[in-house]
Amino acid sequence: MAVKTAIQFSDISHLDQVNDTPASLALHATRLPTGLDVSNGRKIVPKFMVVGHRGHGMNVLQSTDKRMKTYKENSILSFNNAANHPLDFIEFDVQVTKDNTPVIFHDDFILSEENGNIVEKRITELTLDEFFSYGPQRETGQTGKTLMRKSNGKIVGWDVEVDDHSCTLEEAFQKVNPCLGFNIELKFDDYVVYEHEYLIHVLQVILKVVHENALERPIIFSSFQPDVALIMKKLQHKYPVYFLTNGGNEIFTDVRMNSLEEAKKHAISGGLDGVVSEVRGVFRNPSVVREIKESNLSLLTYGKLNNIPEAVHVQYLMGIEGVIVDLVQEITSAVEVLKTGVEGDNTDKIELLISQVIQH
Repeated sequence: MAVKTAIQFSDISHLDQVNDTPASLALHATRLPTGLDVSNGRKIVPKFMVVGHRGHGMNVLQSTDKRMKTYKENSILSFNNAANHPLDFIEFDVQVTKDNTPVIFHDDFILSEENGNIVEKRITELTLDEFFSYGPQRETGQTGKTLMRKSNGKIVGWDVEVDDHSCTLEEAFQKVNPCLGFNIELKFDDYVVYEHEYLIHVLQVILKVVHENALERPIIFSSFQPDVALIMKKLQHKYPVYFLTNGGNEIFTDVRMNSLEEAKKHAISGGLDGVVSEVRGVFRNPSVVREIKESNLSLLTYGKLNNIPEAVHVQYLMGIEGVIVDLVQEITSAVEVLKTGVEGDNTDKIELLISQVIQH
């Protein structure tokens, strides 16, 4: 059952007071041609984008595949190693600490072992100093609290081949290769009902850092939280806002979160710029791709299947505009081959590839 937060902020600007002056979209990184074709209201991504998931890829700590735990996810190290490949964007998760600092971390809770017991604390209830006290430390000779993670129901050590300390959103702007655009996921707990004023406050804190540091770096905002996507679109018009959906793989109380079809409706009604779907939701309902594109929305996907070149190939043929991937080296190489061009009616090929991919 969802828990309603009791946080209140008295100094929140009302949404109706937000400046609604339109600004140009910037949906692509410096490796892409400058400018977007927005003729006839269509926000067109000029090529098939590849986005590095949490940088160089998420950490799957129990995997036997070493590629899934090479670099610490959501770290400066991971981001800059991702820049060694022809990616357009990196995707990462932003939360705001108790003392109003946007930090980059995926999980809602941070886990550590203290006196033989596992202790978990919510990221948003920590100060920045407390957040930085976990894992590798910045200063030589200092040891942080043991950093652990819940993986497939088990608590495991967060052991990767090349570790790195945690970072803030501001540090990412300052230290990450400017060739990469940022796909900033606005991270909130799917099972918490938030006060509207709290959401506005958090997004304003994040926007302040973005406006002060982004310069010419392309930015995309995205969120699984339906109201967050709407509020971010209202708060600013410079950067595209996408609604994230798991495409019906899990059912929530909020119907807007329960299918790709509902995500499309939410994006249209809220004036959002696109949808990011778990890829299986797309393969289960391929006709939605055409409907989304006809609605002047962009469509990106994420999920484990995006680490399979054949799954990326079929999405390229379907007209999906980009994929978020973990195996950045393998998938960027495969996409370079695809860009040699595929012409003609690919309906039969798409159906065949989907059936092959789903069998993986």
